[in-house]
Parts: sequence; structure tokens; C-alpha cells
Amino acid sequence: MDNAISIQIANIVRLVPLFPLLGFIINGLFNKKLPEKVVGWIGSGSVFISFLLSVWGFFLLTSLSPEARSIQSTWFTWIVSGSFTSSISFLYDPLSAVMMLVVTGVGCLIHVYSMGYMHGDGGVSRYFAFLNLFTFSMLCLVMANNFILLYLGWEGVGLCSYLLIGFWFDKKSAADAGKKAFIVNRIGDFGFALGIMLLYWTLQKAGHPTVNLSEIIHIAPAILAGTGIVTVITLLFFLGATGKSAQIPLYVWLPDAMEGPTPVSALIHAATMVTAGVYMVSRLSALYVLSPVSMMVVAIIGVSTALFAATIATVQNDIKRVLAYSTISQLGYMFLACGVGAFASGIFHLMTHAFFKALLFMGAGSVMHALAGELDMRKMGALRKYLPVTFITMLVGTLAISGVPFFSGFFSKDEILFQAFTSPHGSPILWGVGMLTAVLTAFYMFRLMFLTFYGSSRMESETERHVHESPRVMTVPLIILAVLSFVGGYVGLPKSLGGGNWFEKFLSPVFPHENTPIMTSEHPLHSLEYVLLFSSIVAAGAGIWVAYRYYITKPERPKQLALRFNGLYNLLVHKYYVDEFYNMVIVQPLISLALFFWKITDIRLIDGLANGIASSLGWFSSKFRFVQTGLVRNYALFFVIGVILLMGFIILR
Repeated sequence: MDNAISIQIANIVRLVPLFPLLGFIINGLFNKKLPEKVVGWIGSGSVFISFLLSVWGFFLLTSLSPEARSIQSTWFTWIVSGSFTSSISFLYDPLSAVMMLVVTGVGCLIHVYSMGYMHGDGGVSRYFAFLNLFTFSMLCLVMANNFILLYLGWEGVGLCSYLLIGFWFDKKSAADAGKKAFIVNRIGDFGFALGIMLLYWTLQKAGHPTVNLSEIIHIAPAILAGTGIVTVITLLFFLGATGKSAQIPLYVWLPDAMEGPTPVSALIHAATMVTAGVYMVSRLSALYVLSPVSMMVVAIIGVSTALFAATIATVQNDIKRVLAYSTISQLGYMFLACGVGAFASGIFHLMTHAFFKALLFMGAGSVMHALAGELDMRKMGALRKYLPVTFITMLVGTLAISGVPFFSGFFSKDEILFQAFTSPHGSPILWGVGMLTAVLTAFYMFRLMFLTFYGSSRMESETERHVHESPRVMTVPLIILAVLSFVGGYVGLPKSLGGGNWFEKFLSPVFPHENTPIMTSEHPLHSLEYVLLFSSIVAAGAGIWVAYRYYITKPERPKQLALRFNGLYNLLVHKYYVDEFYNMVIVQPLISLALFFWKITDIRLIDGLANGIASSLGWFSSKFRFVQTGLVRNYALFFVIGVILLMGFIILR
């Protein structure tokens, strides 16, 4: 019975990435001929079909016994080089099933939302073509059963990120942001590529040359355990993850990526692409647990990024940049979970974050739609009476990300903090930094809500007269995501709260090396879990209370504090001057070096050689120019002389 269902699942899985690819081809080829609505429905419908297939495959997978929930589906072999072969092959297991549901489900809602948000834009066909290509690439990434296909999807989403960030390419800031994202990601991608090559070389030396993920997960521990090479490999992989998932030191591209359309921020830079690094580390958990050093690095970088980005978010006035730094911070939480060995907890937060962060970005887009593109929260206020649906749905997302009880983020974030404290790979320090980040998260998110929707209006009178709620094509996806942001966490309800943590059990076959004694122990840790749970509730409450006190009851207080602590305030406003530091230490020296070589090689060598040849020919021709008299008798004379010389040569020879 299991075998028949596995074959059925394999056939279904093959179809999932094809429909977004088909949508990309149709919208890409016929973009000049199709009406805007048709383009939108093709783009959205293709992803919706993939979502239905993903749901079908998911329910079939749950009907299998846990040990049978790993299915390989191979199309064909596409690379053959000596003894090396690589196939278009998919791995369908609980981890890829969850990721496919997130990519297609949240992606479909954002596609539908885009039909309203991008209405009237001249490049709407190009926009939906790029979105479909991104969805196809992301599905290849999360479904791949070998490193070649995974890397193809990895680079594909990077390309689509560049295209969509710089979608309005006639706007310099958008074009620059796209280039910045592309270049910074190349740094991480180079490390990822080196990691793949080093892993293959190591396995080849051991007599197991393969790039197949399911094989590597099973054979690598026996080959790499106790060796220093596994640390190098996993750190190279993590370098790729820091680029794609915007962690220290390669996080700088994500805030600038807000120059793209807001639905792009929701899809690529909140819900899916930026989680690719978390997925990759989780997929390769069998390698990471072999290296305590790599695990420690992942945890430290994750928690440091979480706190670092949260502090910057507290003073940002651009509504999308607050959410951008929030995304960086929340991704840090996910890496903290992976670093302490709680990979399932990291994926759990990845899923809930996709719900509430996509909701928040789309809510911000609804606010921008109502205010003719305004982003500065200082020019908003009192919008809840004008945008009731946007306000309520964004409030749900804010409660979820702040870790308020009974909302999805509460369950996933609490699980991460619990594991950070109790896991052998964790520590009270990691937990303490995570708790401080939780306080800041609640503060800056409710600061956003209070500045945007509460208080007195700070809008220009002309703008305020035209404020209106978004159309249903935009508000319905907001409502659906709000529901998911509320109920989505209950699939991971812990035993201490009366649940069975179904989500963790579902993913357990994928992470056989997880810290199962800590995660499955019951009564001895329940009292500690209650204490930690109560602490996280207090942290969320403290952040909300401070935001309420400073932005509702005493709105003049933030300006006073900014003046009093002017140095710290400027440090945060300028984002710790990291971009300026990179520009001074890396960008400008490289530009100067490039200009130097340009002058040496291009101007002096190449142009000099070309100009020198031209000058020589000019000089040579000037010396013989006198023979070009324009007189026929002179040409006839030269002709006769030439004939005589030729005849003389023939006769004398």
C-alpha cells in the first residue's frame, strides 16, 4: 500500500514546479498581447494549481508510515561527465512538503494581492513573469535531491530577486538596490559553491563520489565524523546562508531591497527566498551536527543578527524598512534554533513567520496604496478609521510577531527560546539575548502600529481627503493570512500546554540527529518550560507597554530621549555606519583599483595599441599620398611602368 501511494506522490510532485514555469513562459512571450487581468490570472492561477498539487501530495504523505515518508522522483539524467552523473531529481519528505506549501500557498495569496497592487503598471506582464520564474526557482531549490539542482534554484531565486528589486529600473535607487543585492549574494554564493565542491572532493576520495542529497545525508556522517573538513564544509555552506538569508556580515542588501514593489518584499524578502539559507542548513543537519564549532557559529551569528537588526528597527521611520530589519532579526531567531540543534523549531518559526510577515508587508502595501505611496510613518496617524480591514489584519500580524499568547509567533518563538536555554548546544546567554530581542520586537512593532494607525492625523490635507481602503483583491489575502497568523501555531502546540507538538513529530524523520532527549522529555522540564514561557510573555508585554507609554500617552518622550542620547540615536539611525564602513573599506578601494586597471589596460594598453596602429598607418599613408594626384595620365603611366616591371620579371626569371 505504501509503495502505491509513494508512486502516486512521485507523479504528483513532478508537476508542482511545471505550472509556475508555464506561467512564466506564457506571460514572458505574450506580454504585449494579453490584457492585464488575463496576465494576473495566468500568474496567480499557475501558482494556485501548484498549491493544490502540494496539498494533495501533503495529505498523501501523511497517510504513509513515518519511515516511508521520503520519496525520490527522478525525471532524467542531464549531466554525464566520466563517472559523474546528475539527474533532475526531487526529494519529497516532510521538510520539502512544508516548504512547498509555504512557497505555493503564501505565494499564491501574494500573486492575487499583486493584481490589485500593480493595477495600471505598464510592466505588469514582466512583473508576473518574474514572480512565476521565482516560484519555479524556489520550488526547484526546496525540492531538489542533489546539489546541482539545488544550486540552480539557489541562483535562480537570486536572479529573480535582482530583477524584481530593480523592477522599476528607471528609478536609480531601485536599480542600485538590485545590483547591491546581486553582488552581496554572489559573495555568499561563492562560499556555497566552494562547499559543494569540497564536499564532493572529500566524498570522492572516500570512494563515494555523489552530489545526491539523500545519499550524502546517509553516508557523510560515517565519512566525515571526527574530521576538521566537515567544519570547513559546513561553514562554507553557512557563508552562502548568510548571504541569502541576510545575516551578519552579508545582511546589508535586504533593507535596500525595499525599493522593489511591496508584494515582492512580501514574497521574496519575507516569506520565501530569504528563508532559503535556513532551509539549506536544516536540510544538511546531518552534517552540521558533526561539527560543534559550526553549530556554535550558526547560533552566535543568528542571535547576534537578531539583536543587532532589532535595535536598528526601533528608530526607523520608513514603514517597510522597519519590517525589513524585523525580517533580518526573525531570520536570526531561526538560525539560533538551528545552531542549538532545534532544527524543527527553526522550520516551525519559518512557517509562522511566512504567515505574519507576508501579512505585515502586504498591510504596509495597503497603507501605501491608500496614501499614494507614502512610506514615512511620521506622516501618517489615525488611519484605523480609514483602513479598518488593513488595521485589524496588521494588528493580528503584529500580535503574532510580538509573541503575544495564542497567536502563531508565540508558539514558535517560545519553542526556540526554550531550546536555546535547555539544549546542550544552547546556553543562558543565548536565551538572554533572545529574550532581549523579543522585548525589542514587541516595542518596534507596536511603535509601527501606534505611529501608523493611532494618535492624531499627521497626513497632508490633500492626501487625507483621498485615503481609502484597498480593494477586495488586496484585502481578502490579508484576511486569509491574518487567520493563518492566528491559528498557524497550533500545529506546534507543546505538551506543556496540552498539545502534542504535531509539527515536530511530523518533521522528526528528517532530523534524526536532533536533541531528542531534551525535546521529548515530559514532566521534569515542564516546570522549567512554564517559567520560560511566562518570561517570554513578560518580555512581549514589556515591549508593548513601553511602546504604548512613549507613542500614545507621552508622544513627546521619544524626541526628548533622542536629544538626550543623541550619540546612540544617531548610531542607530545610521545603522551602526556599516554601509559607510563597507563603502570606505571595500567598495571605494575596489572602484579605485578598477579605475587604475581601466587606465592601465583599457586606455593605455588596448586603446594605446589601437591608436598607435591607427597613427602608424596614418603616417605611412601620408608619405604615399602624393601618388594620388587624380590625373588619369599619371595613373596610366604607373600602369605602364607596372606592366613593364612585371614583364621584365617574367622574362628574366
